[in-house]
Amino acid sequence: MNIYKHDIVFQEVPNHISLAFYVCGCPLKCPGCHSPELWTEKTGTPLTPIMFLELVRRYRQRISCVLFLGGEWRQDELLEFLKLAHQEDLLTALYTGLDHIPHELQQHLDFLKTGPWITARGGLWSPTTNQIFRDLRSGETLNHLFQHNTKEPSL
Repeated sequence: MNIYKHDIVFQEVPNHISLAFYVCGCPLKCPGCHSPELWTEKTGTPLTPIMFLELVRRYRQRISCVLFLGGEWRQDELLEFLKLAHQEDLLTALYTGLDHIPHELQQHLDFLKTGPWITARGGLWSPTTNQIFRDLRSGETLNHLFQHNTKEPSL
């Protein structure tokens, strides 16, 4: 599994600071995708278990979650990293453009964002989005945490 980059992110998993891995090779190629650099599988750097653990341990005092933006098409490798994250007492999350992922992946995730990017419907911040962000531990849909009230407050 190749990653285009890794980064510390604050908004993708509500109430958590996440170490995010941007996985190369997305087969969906959604029109309007904000990360078309992830479409090509051969770009990026191979993510190895050693590299993964080095990064997790480097940022361990700052993060509470490990997030994969893609990677479900490399299920066996992704499962290995999810298990390692849980062994390090970190939560796990996946952003996928699919509507459903295999149960085997779900049982190793704490959070899951599903749904392809549809420009006219917007992302998680939009009340008309087709995308769903779930806390798999509770089953709760958390889209409301991404959507801000745009109405002016009453006086």
